[in-house]
Amino acid sequence: MRRTLSIAAILCAVSTSALMAAEAKRPNILFAFADDWGRYASCYAAVEGPGTPNDLLKTPNFDRIAHEGVLFQHAFVTAPSCTPCRSSILSGQYFWRTGRGAILQGAQWDSSIPAYPLLLKDNGYHIGKMYKVWSPGTPADAPYGQQAHAYQKHGGRMNQFSQVVTAAMAKGQSADDAKAEIYGEVRGNFQDFLAAKPADQPFCFWFGPTNVHRKWIKGSGKAIWGLDPEQLTGKLPKFLPDVPEIRQDFADYLGEAMAFDGALGVILAELEAKGELQNTMVVISGDHGPPGFPHGKCNLYDFGTGVSLAIKGPGILGGRVVEDFVNLMDLAPTFLEAGGVVPPAVMTGRSLWPTLKSSEQGLVDPTRTWVITGRERHVATARDDFLPYPQRALRTADYLYIHNFHPERWPQGNPYNLDQTPGPSVEDLTENTYVTFHDEDAGPAKAWLVTHRDDSEWKPYFDRAYGQRPQEELYVLKTDPDQITNVADQANMAAIKQQLHDQLMAELKRTHDPRVIDDGKFFETPPMAGPVESGGNNNAKKKKAAR
Repeated sequence: MRRTLSIAAILCAVSTSALMAAEAKRPNILFAFADDWGRYASCYAAVEGPGTPNDLLKTPNFDRIAHEGVLFQHAFVTAPSCTPCRSSILSGQYFWRTGRGAILQGAQWDSSIPAYPLLLKDNGYHIGKMYKVWSPGTPADAPYGQQAHAYQKHGGRMNQFSQVVTAAMAKGQSADDAKAEIYGEVRGNFQDFLAAKPADQPFCFWFGPTNVHRKWIKGSGKAIWGLDPEQLTGKLPKFLPDVPEIRQDFADYLGEAMAFDGALGVILAELEAKGELQNTMVVISGDHGPPGFPHGKCNLYDFGTGVSLAIKGPGILGGRVVEDFVNLMDLAPTFLEAGGVVPPAVMTGRSLWPTLKSSEQGLVDPTRTWVITGRERHVATARDDFLPYPQRALRTADYLYIHNFHPERWPQGNPYNLDQTPGPSVEDLTENTYVTFHDEDAGPAKAWLVTHRDDSEWKPYFDRAYGQRPQEELYVLKTDPDQITNVADQANMAAIKQQLHDQLMAELKRTHDPRVIDDGKFFETPPMAGPVESGGNNNAKKKKAAR
C-alpha cells in the first residue's frame, strides 16, 4: 500500500508554478462530517493489513480522497460526544473552552466565541450546510448561522437511510432504486447550494448526515449492502464479545458508513460536473466512535475518540499516509488559513497546512506526537443530581493515559433498573437508552451484554464496559492496542505514568480547563450539572442504582 501511495504521490504531484497558481485562488471548502462514524474505511485496511472490521466494508469515495490527498493515521476528536466535539471543531478550541457548548443536553452557544464558518462568511465565502452541524443545543446550528444557510428542502431521508431503504424494499422496490432516491435528495440540496453561489465567490459547505447515528435497522448491513456479519468473526476489538448478535450489529453499523460514503460520491460528482472539484479542499471525518458499543461513544479509548480523516485539495501533495497526531479542533485554523483569514489567537487548534503542503509521509511534523481528549456531561440523567463523568486523556504513539476525576461515579451512567426482578428486557435495552447506563445508546450490542452480565464468561466484558474505573488508567499500545489491560498500578510503569500525568495537567492548565483551574466547580454546578427542559427523559422517575 505504501508503495502504491508513493507512486500516486508522483502521479498527483504538480509543478511549483501550478501550486503557486492554485494557492493564489482561494479554494472552496467541502467538509463531509458523519455522525458517530469512527475510524472505519476500506483504505485503512490496506494500510494496516488484514484482521480488522475495515476488511469488510467498502468506501470508494473516502478512499479516493485519501489516495489523491492525505490519509491520517492518528486523528482524534477532543470529546467523544456530539455537541462538545462540534463546539471544538467550529471554534478551533478544546471543548472545555466553549462554555455551555462543552456539554450535550443543556448546551447553549456563546455567540462571542469565533466560529470558522462565520469568519469565512465575513471574508467573502458563500457558506451553506446540509443536515446536522451543531446539535443538540440552543440555538440549533448557531455557529453556522443557525438555519439561514441550510440547503435541504429536497428532503432529509438520508438521515434515516436504513429505515427508508428497508421500508421501500418491503414494498417491492429494489435496494438500488431506494438508494438512488435518497441520493437524489442529497444531489438536489447540493445543487441548490451551488446555484445560489455568486460566480466570484469561493464556498464553504458542511455535509452532515446523521444516518450513522443510531437507530439503524437490524440486519440492514447484509440486506442493503451485502455485508456478511460472520466475516467479522475474529476481527472485532477484543473488548467486544465475538458473538453473532454483536457481529450483526457491527455489520449494520458499517453499512451506515457505506451509505454515508455513497452520498459523498454524489457530492463529489456534482463538483466535478461543475468544474469545481480541482479548486475544492475536501475534508472527510466523523464526530467520534461507534454508538451503542462498549468503549465507543462517550469513552476516551481509541474506539471512542479515534476517527477517519482524509484531506485533498489545491496545494496539497497527494498519495501520502501521515502519522502526525491531529485533533479535529485543528481543522478550524486550517480552513481559515486556506481562505486567507488569520485564525483568532483564542484558537488552541494548530493549522495542518505545514503537513498538508509537505511531500513527506509518516511523521511529518515532529511536534505532532500527542493529543488530548476529554469529556464531561453527555446525557443529563445518566447519574444522580445530573452529574458529569469528568475525564481527560493524553494519547501518544506509545501510550494512552486517562485521568478519571471522580472514580466513585459510573462512567456510562448509573446502573438504573438492574436491581429489578425481572430485569430490563432485551427489547427495552435495544430500543430505550434511558433504561440503564444512559450515556451509552440503546442497541443490540448493549442489550446483549447487559442481559449476559451474570454469565461468568461475559461478566468481565460487562464490568470493563460499565463498571467503575480507577482514577488513573494507563495502556501500552504496542502490546495492548485495544486498551484492555490497565497497567497504571504496576511499579515498572510509575515513571512513565507520572510523566504522562504531568504533561496532561500542564496542557489543561495552559488552556484554562475549568476542571483543573477552579477544582471543577464550573462543571459540577448548575447549569452545567443541572436539569434541562427537554431531551434525556429528565422527568422520568429515577431508579436506585444497583448492580
